Amino acid sequence: MTITTSRRGGWVALLSFLLVVALAACTVVPAAPAQPPAPQATALPTDVPVSAATNTPLYPATAIFAEDTPPPAPTTTFTAIPVFTATPDASVRFAVIGDYGVARQETADVAALVKSWNPDFVITTGDNNYPNGESETIDDNIGQFYQEYIYPYTGSYGPGGEVNRFFPSLGNHDWQTPGAQPYLDYFELPGNERYYDFVWAPVHFFALDSDSSEPDGVGSSSAQAEWLRIGLSASASPWKIVYMHHPPYSSGTHGGIEYMRWPFQEWGVTAVISGHDHTYERIVINDFPYFVNGLGGWPAYDFNTPVAGSQVRYRADHGAMLVAADPGQITFTFVSRQGELIDAYAIQGE
Repeated sequence: MTITTSRRGGWVALLSFLLVVALAACTVVPAAPAQPPAPQATALPTDVPVSAATNTPLYPATAIFAEDTPPPAPTTTFTAIPVFTATPDASVRFAVIGDYGVARQETADVAALVKSWNPDFVITTGDNNYPNGESETIDDNIGQFYQEYIYPYTGSYGPGGEVNRFFPSLGNHDWQTPGAQPYLDYFELPGNERYYDFVWAPVHFFALDSDSSEPDGVGSSSAQAEWLRIGLSASASPWKIVYMHHPPYSSGTHGGIEYMRWPFQEWGVTAVISGHDHTYERIVINDFPYFVNGLGGWPAYDFNTPVAGSQVRYRADHGAMLVAADPGQITFTFVSRQGELIDAYAIQGE
């Protein structure tokens, strides 16, 4: 597996990113070569593919818990769940927003940036509804900006989407209302809706609930963790993304959350994306990337002393991630609401 990275600065990277956005609107570019070059610093690749597949809801059975060493009993019976999938060789582009759930101009600007990319769907790293996760604020904080990605949508800002293309994860502010009930009522998500998985093109996504209020636990030996481990072991997707709210590692104000330091790399995860700290950071530990993405709308936080493995840190403006994947390569970028390319990180398959 080959990893290439780039850093902010320089007109070459900015011009490359603008070319990527232009190409995304009109063309599909072939996948990366079978024999990638040795690791080296490069500009953002200009061959980020565009999804051309039509995603169709399927209903496969989910994994069950292991019989030999069962974890604590989960509170939910896992049955068949709706999973969006496409042809095995399809490509996909998706946006990642975090800590965005407040009706501010910064949130509107980030939403406009996301929509300019025309992504296949949006995932979130939590704190979808500030300040207290209440039903009175949820539509103003979410639907106002992203209603066209949500299905079924019952809010007041438009007709909503034809299929669901909005896959959030729970944050601590969403749990401020008992049981996170407004969140669970507002969205219709797979599984128990607190943590769930879905497949889109070559990527298998696992949304976790990292809040300590999660009934099935948040430690690496919890029922939720066992669900993840089994789901990963059963997955045939080339890329496996875990996303959640609390970061295992962070140089921000909150810092890393030790109870979420699960053996993700050992279990076969490609990358972990989280929020909670209102910053952007790329941390690479043992050649494994952790992203902190919490600049979706709420005011930015400061950085503390950088943690080991911290490679990119940014807090100057709000923004979002655009991730593109095909079977041969997955590329993570972070872009400010002004359109400035802050970071790019690519992983090429074997």
